[in-house]
Amino acid sequence: MAADDAHGSTTILIRAGAPSPGAATGDGRAHYLTVVAGERAGLRVELGARPVVIGRVPPADLVIDDSQISRKHCRVSLVMEEVYVADLGSSNGTMVDGKRITQAVMLPAGSRLQVGGHLLEHEFRSRKEVEASKELDRDLESARRYVHSLIPAPLTEGPIRTEWLLLPSARLGGDVFGYHQLDARTFAIFLLDVSGHGTGAAMHAVSVTNVLQRDAVPGLDMRDPAKVATHVNAMFQMSTHGGLYLTLWYGVYDLETRTLAYCSAGHHPSYLVAQARERAIPLKTGNIMIGATSPFEFESSSVEVPAGSRLYVFSDGIFEIEAKDGEQWGLDHVLPLIVEPPVQGMTEPERLLQAIRRHARSPDFEDDFTVLVATFV
Repeated sequence: MAADDAHGSTTILIRAGAPSPGAATGDGRAHYLTVVAGERAGLRVELGARPVVIGRVPPADLVIDDSQISRKHCRVSLVMEEVYVADLGSSNGTMVDGKRITQAVMLPAGSRLQVGGHLLEHEFRSRKEVEASKELDRDLESARRYVHSLIPAPLTEGPIRTEWLLLPSARLGGDVFGYHQLDARTFAIFLLDVSGHGTGAAMHAVSVTNVLQRDAVPGLDMRDPAKVATHVNAMFQMSTHGGLYLTLWYGVYDLETRTLAYCSAGHHPSYLVAQARERAIPLKTGNIMIGATSPFEFESSSVEVPAGSRLYVFSDGIFEIEAKDGEQWGLDHVLPLIVEPPVQGMTEPERLLQAIRRHARSPDFEDDFTVLVATFV
């Protein structure tokens, strides 16, 4: 086995004895498995004569450290120019194009294989194309890592606890969220979603995030969500930022009064769920998206936060999915899942992910799956 590490875009060659007749064609094309979603996104495996066993630990040929993957999860084989996948008795099953397999099945070029939280795609392409794409893969991975470096670690102690999940889609998106203490009394939480995908959207999100994460901006009260949205809107007009706009949800929690002031700018509601979990209270204000027009005076609102309440802030990637019955989901489909009871040993974002995947036709999300949950002790 030989590996060519390219900072997140790695091609692995697996060889054993003489090459398979289907390992590479006369025009230089070969069969690859490429991780398109998950912690190892960008990893590329070239298939040859030796079957590739995917598992959580060695001696698996392709090791993916994912708790949902079994020690020996599945086997991928190249036989007479065709790629086949067989489950090896895994606990959580192996999916091909959204369907769980019960026997060895063909994996045509372009089809997707899901193991745990990772998606792999079968590519049939020339080695020249693979080499040419490595530089782009490196750039995208560097941008992705930089964006994710801005996200704070979960808070496990104190009056406010946070947990989150960001499952990247196959494309570099513009979702960023954050939270930080403004002063001894107030705590800010935000999530923004920039239009489009790619490095342009990601870098635009970084620029806005750098403004929102400042403890102080001259002349601006960061404790006032409406004024913050008005300021960001004036700074980031789409007419001067490559046509990019964004939606924003920004909230400030007052630890003394137990009130949450909030402003949504073109963003769907966040939801407050009391400890009894009887209903999800929508937190939304009727404002336009950031970047559409300026000047615009944004409005905010506030709500009391009972002890033990949870705040769910998320991107549209969690509800813009196609269900198994072919129905296109919307926000209303997710609300019943939000108020379901917590699952012991599982974070709330993880619980939501599993619940939504039970209904989705495909485990592959079109956009980033981004969920932030704050618990107010």
